[in-house]
Amino acid sequence: MAHKTSAVADEPIEVLFAIHPKFDLLDFAGTLEVLEWARHDKNDENTKAFDCTIAAAEPKVISEQGVVIGAQITYKEAHERLDDFDVLIVVGGNHDAILKEKSEPLPIIEAFAELQRKDYTRERTLMSVCTGSIFLAEAGILAGLSATCHPDYMTKFEIICSNAAQRDLQERTDVVEDARYVVNNLRFDLGDEDENPYIRRKSDAGRRPSAARKGSISFKGSNGRRESIARRAAMRLGGLRVITAGGISAGLDAALYLVSILVDEDVANEVARFIQHEWVKGTVVDGLDV
Repeated sequence: MAHKTSAVADEPIEVLFAIHPKFDLLDFAGTLEVLEWARHDKNDENTKAFDCTIAAAEPKVISEQGVVIGAQITYKEAHERLDDFDVLIVVGGNHDAILKEKSEPLPIIEAFAELQRKDYTRERTLMSVCTGSIFLAEAGILAGLSATCHPDYMTKFEIICSNAAQRDLQERTDVVEDARYVVNNLRFDLGDEDENPYIRRKSDAGRRPSAARKGSISFKGSNGRRESIARRAAMRLGGLRVITAGGISAGLDAALYLVSILVDEDVANEVARFIQHEWVKGTVVDGLDV
């Protein structure tokens, strides 16, 4: 695959789903459903915006609910092909066993973040659903960031975040309890914060990102906006976008946000209409995103 600096209109955004034994089925299936229905032209199946790949340790993985899902690639192959993917999605379920064994998806989370540190010119996103954020916390990804988790596991999540910060001598995580999803961007240098309408923060309830797709002529030409490579290089994690979602339906909301920011907000709204889901917006913290 040709090296990409960002997703462009003529090729799908490559998404890797990392699943593990006794994962939560709807954490996976709900998010996958949103991405699979995202199309540049809703009437043309050949304009799918995302190409999703499922990675697991074994060819078949049983979910907590007893449904068996077939993996398309092994974790070994996923590590070898990691540079092909724009987005890594980690789902919840069976977190105690994963933490005890230090098994996947922990290594691939760490490898994806390290990939971004080494190549900060590429746009990448790491997203978790439900207790998947516990894996991000254990991997040290959430140090100094804001994040959320399923409400029933918030205390455990806070403890793991705190322990990881002490272990790695890093900043603590700001745990957000009242958000459907939390986005940490810090990716784009867009100019004056007071005048730029594309800066979205918790207080910016009425603002919306640009409808221009990354790589499109309108995106490249609108107001002379450009990514700041120097700024991204100095960022922790190389400017990796990190999204943590709460429970199952909050994962749908986060996936719709992902569609809106990587494709187009109208496309996200169309997917929400089709799946008959009312999209509840989350929180974007200290983030510049277009």
